[in-house]
Amino acid sequence: MGDRSERGPVKRGRRTTISGEAAGTRAERGGAAETRNRQAQEEKRRESPARKHKHDNHASTDRLRCHTLQESLLSSDSGYSNYRGILNWCVVMLVLTNARLFLENLIKYGILVDPIQVISLFLKDPYSWPALCLIIVSIVFIMAALYTERRLSVGTISESTGTFLHCINLTVILCFPAATVLTLTSVTPVGGVLALSVYTILFLKLYSYRDVNKWCRETRQAKARTLSRSHSCPSVHRANGNTGHTRVSYPGNLTHRDMFYFLFAPTLCYELNFPRSPRIRKRFLLRRLFEMLFLIQLMVGLIQQWMVPTIQNSMKPFQNMDFSRMVERLLKLAVPNHLIWLIFFYWFFHSCMNFVAELLQFGDREFYRDWWNSETVPYFWSNWNIPVHKWCLRHFYKPMMMRGVNKLAAQIAVFFLSAFFHEYLVSVPLKMFRLWAFLGMMSQIPLAYFVGRFLRGNYGNAAVWMSLIIGQPVAILMYVHDYYVLNSAGASQSDTV
Repeated sequence: MGDRSERGPVKRGRRTTISGEAAGTRAERGGAAETRNRQAQEEKRRESPARKHKHDNHASTDRLRCHTLQESLLSSDSGYSNYRGILNWCVVMLVLTNARLFLENLIKYGILVDPIQVISLFLKDPYSWPALCLIIVSIVFIMAALYTERRLSVGTISESTGTFLHCINLTVILCFPAATVLTLTSVTPVGGVLALSVYTILFLKLYSYRDVNKWCRETRQAKARTLSRSHSCPSVHRANGNTGHTRVSYPGNLTHRDMFYFLFAPTLCYELNFPRSPRIRKRFLLRRLFEMLFLIQLMVGLIQQWMVPTIQNSMKPFQNMDFSRMVERLLKLAVPNHLIWLIFFYWFFHSCMNFVAELLQFGDREFYRDWWNSETVPYFWSNWNIPVHKWCLRHFYKPMMMRGVNKLAAQIAVFFLSAFFHEYLVSVPLKMFRLWAFLGMMSQIPLAYFVGRFLRGNYGNAAVWMSLIIGQPVAILMYVHDYYVLNSAGASQSDTV
């Protein structure tokens, strides 16, 4: 009790001391703050006349001066980039101009859209259907590639024999439909283009199928040699057994189901395990289907109503070599041709390929990139058609680089291959060889050098757009002119006989 009575006052005394010190400190701080405020007010009173005079000088200066150092908005050094209003103006002007041309076309020619005429383009003899028969026959070459790979997987035939069989199969895939189209008179140009396009896609797919399976065999042999030295084969079998339910491993991929899934998948590059989407989105599928049906009708209508009369009216200036009229017809054809090309791009690479990918739950939907921002020609060709670009890069460009071919030669070889298939898809169905498509593709090489060397930024992008808008109508008019001259000459000769 004595200790407690002694400790109590001590504690109270300490609290009083502490609180007293704190109060003193606050009083000192308050006094210092008041002193600073007084000093600030005194300085303000002393400096206020000078500041007031300075403020008056600034006000008078601002009243006299209204210019500053700055760039015009349309100058490249201004840093201004919001041109949305100008873009909207361009779109409105484009719509109004094309509406005037379309109305003029309707007044001059009437309504030329005829769906029955489109059907007749695909077949002359509805009982033979040669283009469709050609597509059905392609199953023979598909089975040949599959069973060749099966024999290679079990070692029944050697690698050299398998390579020879694949080469024969791929060569026949290109030659057989071309010979059929050139021989049969019942194959129309449109039907020939459709059949040869299917065979070209089949050629690229089976080439990739052969390469990937060969790489799998090489990997399996390398693993087998490594495992034989480490004596660890049993663990490998257990690992494959555990993962076999989720992922396919070679040679488990050599099945009919796997082959036909790859053939219908929207890609040219084969893989054992494609990325898959979790489910089929029905609304997405219906939107793409509506786009496919609407846009194909729109393209056919624009071709019949707009392009065909313009092309027909362009034949006489070409025959008479009237240069001014030729340029006028070329520019008149450039607008509908480019519009149809843009619609075709969206229809095929977005609507159709997304529809097939959604139906098959194919996960990789990068069918194109921002090619419209291309500032160089190679950037356009590597971004507007991603499936073809991936195939060229994986199965043609990189293997050439691995064999020691320099970069420029490999790029020229890629353009040469593309030029060959462009000419193959045009000259064979038309049954004439003029090499306009081939030369048009090969001319991209000097154009790419010129644009990359002398043009930058927006100027390079404008050059790419110009080549697309003008280059395609030139090739079309060349082929149509030659086809018209060839067939009209043949018809006149037959009439004379």
